[in-house]
Amino acid sequence: MSTTELTWFKSSYSGGGGDNCVEVAVCPEAVLVRDSKDVGLQPLAVSREPWSAFTAHAHLS
Repeated sequence: MSTTELTWFKSSYSGGGGDNCVEVAVCPEAVLVRDSKDVGLQPLAVSREPWSAFTAHAHLS
């Protein structure tokens, strides 16, 4: 699957359009994370279970 075929999301806390954001896309095998300043770079792939644990912890902080 190409990264251009994915739907990328920014946090609602990102301020509505800045280029200094992290974007995520969910695919069946992983959650992909990329820097919105350079979307051409290879995204970081994180397994779904660790990503869920990370976001649960971040939400509590």
